[in-house]
Amino acid sequence: MSRHPSTKWVQRTDKVFITIELPDAKDVKLNLQPDGQFSFSAKSGADNVPYELDLELYDKVKVDESKAAVGLRNICYIVVKEEKKWWPRLLKQSGRSPVFLKVDWDKWVDEDEEMDNKFGDMDFGGMDFSNLGMGGPDEMDDEDDDDDAVESAPKDEEKIEEMSGSGEESKVETLATSEAKA
Repeated sequence: MSRHPSTKWVQRTDKVFITIELPDAKDVKLNLQPDGQFSFSAKSGADNVPYELDLELYDKVKVDESKAAVGLRNICYIVVKEEKKWWPRLLKQSGRSPVFLKVDWDKWVDEDEEMDNKFGDMDFGGMDFSNLGMGGPDEMDDEDDDDDAVESAPKDEEKIEEMSGSGEESKVETLATSEAKA
């Protein structure tokens, strides 16, 4: 008989994160249907104990955009929702959740706070601003010095012409290739 693995979930407006806590999982199989049918099976441990999970998710999902990652201690799924909206619960069935299914409070973000965190955490509490070169007049350079340095610096085109004239064409190709990549 199969066991149910301990499973955690959390949601955002556009996706659901499902984490199945199963160390050393082997023969991992996942089936996700557009209507929200989610099934999982794997074996774990020295005795190859079988684990299974069948969930009917609250709403439709995008199977093609959803992703899975099998780690040493758990299997993580990112299930993309068909519609960008918060679900009132993970499962279609209302009532009490199964005992093996829990909210992942470590990753939880409230619906109201999700938009606030779109721009990241702007808390600069631990930052030392004294090292940013804003110490006053002593830190300021004369602007004329910078202009002279820019005018006297050889341009990239001049460097390439010099290199190609000296028979170092391989360096020119590498330089142009690295500039294209950057």
